[in-house]
Amino acid sequence: MHPPRRRRALRRLWTAVVAALALPLTMLSTGSTPARAAAVQCSVDYKTNDWGSGFTADLTLTNRGTDVIDGWTLTYGHTGNQKLSNGWNGTWSQSGQTVTVRDAGYNGRIAAGAAVTTGAQFTYSGSNAAPTNFTVNGTSCTGAHQPPITVLTSPTAGAVYAQGDAVPLAATAAAADGATVGKVEFYDDATLLGTDTTAPYSLSVSSLTVGSHSLLAKAYDSLGASAESTPVGITVASGPSVVATPAQLPVQQGKSATYDVKLSTRPSANVTVTTARTSGNSGLSVTGGASLTFTPSNWNTAQKVTITADSSGTGSATFESTATGHAKASVTVTQIAATKAYDARFLELYGKITNPANGYFSPEGIPYHSVETLIVEAPDHGHETTSEAYSYLLWLQAMYGKVTGDWSKFNGAWDLMEKYMIPTHADQPTNSFYNASKPATYAPELDTPNEYPAQLDPSVSVGPDPIAAELKSAYGTDDVYGMHWLQDVDNVYGYGNSPGKCEAGPGDTGPSYINTFQRGAQESVWETVPQPTCDQFKYGGKNGYLDLFTGDASYAKQWKFTNAPDADARAVQAAYWADKWADAQGKGGEISATVAKAAKMGDYLRYAMYDKYFKKVGNCVGPSACPAGTGKDASHYLLSWYYAWGGATDTSAGWAWRIGSSHTHGGYQNPMAAYALASYADLKPKSATGQADWGKSLERQIEFYRWLQSSEGAIAGGATNSWAGRYAAPPTGRSTFYGMYYDQQPVYHDPPSNQWFGFQAWSMERVAEYYQQTGNASAKAVLDKWVDWALSETTVNPDGTYRIPSTLQWSGQPDTWNASSPGANNGLHVTVADYTDDVGVAAAYAKTLTYYADRSGDTQAAATAKALLDGMWDNHQDALGIAVPENRADYNRFDDAIHVPSGWTGTMPNGDAISSSSAFDSIRSFYEDDPAWSKIEAYLAGGAVPSFTYHRFWAQADIALAMGSYAELLE
Repeated sequence: MHPPRRRRALRRLWTAVVAALALPLTMLSTGSTPARAAAVQCSVDYKTNDWGSGFTADLTLTNRGTDVIDGWTLTYGHTGNQKLSNGWNGTWSQSGQTVTVRDAGYNGRIAAGAAVTTGAQFTYSGSNAAPTNFTVNGTSCTGAHQPPITVLTSPTAGAVYAQGDAVPLAATAAAADGATVGKVEFYDDATLLGTDTTAPYSLSVSSLTVGSHSLLAKAYDSLGASAESTPVGITVASGPSVVATPAQLPVQQGKSATYDVKLSTRPSANVTVTTARTSGNSGLSVTGGASLTFTPSNWNTAQKVTITADSSGTGSATFESTATGHAKASVTVTQIAATKAYDARFLELYGKITNPANGYFSPEGIPYHSVETLIVEAPDHGHETTSEAYSYLLWLQAMYGKVTGDWSKFNGAWDLMEKYMIPTHADQPTNSFYNASKPATYAPELDTPNEYPAQLDPSVSVGPDPIAAELKSAYGTDDVYGMHWLQDVDNVYGYGNSPGKCEAGPGDTGPSYINTFQRGAQESVWETVPQPTCDQFKYGGKNGYLDLFTGDASYAKQWKFTNAPDADARAVQAAYWADKWADAQGKGGEISATVAKAAKMGDYLRYAMYDKYFKKVGNCVGPSACPAGTGKDASHYLLSWYYAWGGATDTSAGWAWRIGSSHTHGGYQNPMAAYALASYADLKPKSATGQADWGKSLERQIEFYRWLQSSEGAIAGGATNSWAGRYAAPPTGRSTFYGMYYDQQPVYHDPPSNQWFGFQAWSMERVAEYYQQTGNASAKAVLDKWVDWALSETTVNPDGTYRIPSTLQWSGQPDTWNASSPGANNGLHVTVADYTDDVGVAAAYAKTLTYYADRSGDTQAAATAKALLDGMWDNHQDALGIAVPENRADYNRFDDAIHVPSGWTGTMPNGDAISSSSAFDSIRSFYEDDPAWSKIEAYLAGGAVPSFTYHRFWAQADIALAMGSYAELLE
């Protein structure tokens, strides 16, 4: 028997989602307490990049005590002739062999369990022994115990086994600091396969299912430390197979290249493998290894197939290696111009990313946020995904089409996104009830999560939605065509909100729509309560999860989705380039239907241009005093942080709502997408005013960058039409942009949304593309100043390693915008707080410099782009891609409390209790089964800051794209 439906409550519900997407949360508030006089307890980790005559030193100072360190001076000594050149993240000095580092002010406070990093560059000759004794504030700091080194030596990456055959796992493990290795565990992703307690560490497994597997080893030492190996991807086939690696092979014109062939399982007699081109570019041919013999003795020893390219052609071909009684192996070989070494790099990295065994994709082909599962950023699990990842997949496949001439993968990527990340009609079933004259009911955003739920206030006026009718007229549907931002790909939480299915449950397999952020700007990922997009009150409390966020008399079962505009804009951007590149190949017709869908997505993306409640834009103070809009006067014509839509699940008594967002961030703007939708015929929206709106948005976005550009050249935070998310009065003297108030950290505050250099690189890359395509003078003016600043803060070392800005600090504000006479912003300033070798951000930065240099002729920008790409390629490659270790001091927040009102109780799908005493990890107990969990346990108990080497999908795609862009424009 079902409870009676409550049809009235939460009609046109607001959704204050803060979608942080891929921002690395490495500068989080630690919730520290005031310092007390106490003995310092600490450790210092010291690492170097050494090129023989000089080196950089990176030091991580960890507070291992229970009291705050409030101000620090670090001292250590060298034993050779090391001479300090410069330092960062601290004030460095040297007297003889003694080096002293004082905090930089902004990093002087180290909470219990937290860490800070500092670094410097030195010259030397002779030996360069690492220092062994460190003191902080006069107290000796021991070095942190180093975890064991663990390497999975078998199987080899990319190996293929027949189902039922034994897969041999083997690992080496070495303990540090006099400890001994106690055991080694072997995992298939997060599933423990077995344990070995004696060296040599090994395990034989015959139970692996057909498909791709990510295997790793994890060693434990006698001091309680543990560490896992880099994952190794393999494939289990349904029967004997021919194995060919790599699956993607570039060959430059007039040259040859080889790939390896072997068998997956031992044959009972000799097997002949023949290889031939089956389709594609006839300029590629087999010139060696066309027929290979494998015996019961050498079946697992690779033999070579040689492919030779003629001197003039380009494009790809498929080569198949076949044998009787075996599944065939296919290799895509692409002929590239003789000078295009960076296209070869693109294809090599593309091959690693798309190799199913490497773990970037789900069985459905959905890109995970990261190969690794234990990662907390905006997605709170590595095998979630975001609309951002889908958009990067589109862009990656567009570049693949440019390099190879194969556009089927670009079309396939859009189809995948449409199937899994754009809600179907069944997911948004009551849009026909949407009343565009009353889009939503107002509820205020509040300062902290513990002030929620927020009360709905129907007395506050809201404006009409001016684009709903024209969208329905253009596309013949009430449904919204935009991506939801977050998906639990493996249904780890267990909501089972797969496309077209509302709350199937934990036993369901495949992708599930979820939501997290929903309680104001201060709610970090560590304070979120995940919830399903379709809330049927099956999980959570008596009202599902709804009464955690909004207050009302009663609640109705409902669906709700949130769009991250930067991802949809990136999808349009990718479609623009795909169309340009395909047209140049005479293949534009192959993707015309997909490009038309991108134009449709751009049409709906205009919801991101509107004030949250369609109120008038400009000088909007007071929920009731700020007037409702009358149409386009509610549009700021910028890309805001989100738009959202939802409604009742009860189709017999339906209602629906839509909202925009009042908050705009400089890092989310995309003038390249705006240009494409406003000026490029193949991407012209079908609606009556879509093209004109995007034309105005293009102009407004470039003005926005100019307004936010600091005296030094960096782009500041953004603006809002609703101060504090509730139309509050802003601080006196706050500058404005078309009446919107300057907000140093728009949208989220933990960590501040303006501090990540990645937003600079992402955003300016789009400006650079627009400039490269059009030569627009206003875009060039912004870029000229930004590039000069960014280059002045970039260091490339003699060994090719590099340092680029990471965390930014801001002061002052811009001048109030005057379009006819823009101010100089002499009162708006930025400083670089620390630096990084992050590979994803470096790739986006290199792309910015590449597009800018191509149009401007700036030789320093071109040289730096090349240096960054070469530096990561030469120094940071591994079997899965390109990555660098990261110290995650913010993981001390796994135990952070989450706000649940007193008396509220409920359960997660896996049975985890939700109550006022819940913490981040207590409602995510699945993390305790993760192979990396022991690192977190040790850290929370006072151990070393954990280090992870992550392979984020967006970062790997951006690196590949940067290689392809450099090949196209500067090589």
